[in-house]
Amino acid sequence: MNHAMQADIGYKSDLLHCTDQVLVAMAREKDEAAIRTLVRRHNQRLFRVARAVVRSDAEAEDVVQAAYVKAFTHLSSFRGEAEWTTWLTRVVVNEALGRLRKQRPVTGLEQIDVERGQSAQIIQFPSVQEQLDPEVEMSRLEMRRFLEQAVDELPSDFRAVFILRDVQGMSVEETAATLDLKSETVRTRLFRARQLLRRSIEQATRGTFESLFPFDGQRCVFMADRVLADLRALHAITEPGS
Repeated sequence: MNHAMQADIGYKSDLLHCTDQVLVAMAREKDEAAIRTLVRRHNQRLFRVARAVVRSDAEAEDVVQAAYVKAFTHLSSFRGEAEWTTWLTRVVVNEALGRLRKQRPVTGLEQIDVERGQSAQIIQFPSVQEQLDPEVEMSRLEMRRFLEQAVDELPSDFRAVFILRDVQGMSVEETAATLDLKSETVRTRLFRARQLLRRSIEQATRGTFESLFPFDGQRCVFMADRVLADLRALHAITEPGS
């Protein structure tokens, strides 16, 4: 490996420790390594946001890609008045909503009736861990798919707030700025989203609890035999026919 390649690897490694502000400044100068670092750093967040709006993995990837292109070709419009992540996420949201508008009319953000109240506990999505037992991994995968389906069934405005707040971990203020909403609207939509999710989960698991910890069939028969044997030993009951 020559000195030029070593220097290049060291340069890219150093970029991982740079702040977004520094990387954006470098991106303005068309530094490809800085752009690549920003993309890899924010892919997860932006995909989740796009996925929350369009409800399709493939479409979400297209949205994120298009949003990145728009962001990096219009960096002059980013003046640093908001955080880079907030501005970038807003670009993704606008791109996703724009695609939905082309597909069908969408309900205005302020037209949905929401219930006010205190927020419930945050729903934690199962994380993926390396080298899991195959059965454990399968259970986690099934749970993740179940939760993703439940989230997909939320109304789009509630779903976007839920993803940003409870999945992505953004603050109320960041979410409000990203979606161009009032903070109180974010809180009430999150509360409503959690209510709908809870209702969906309860409906999906209805009747399941009744089958937990079964003690029937032959196990039930054996238990009766053992109890009766003990009672006879204590002369609490008499032998049949005696």
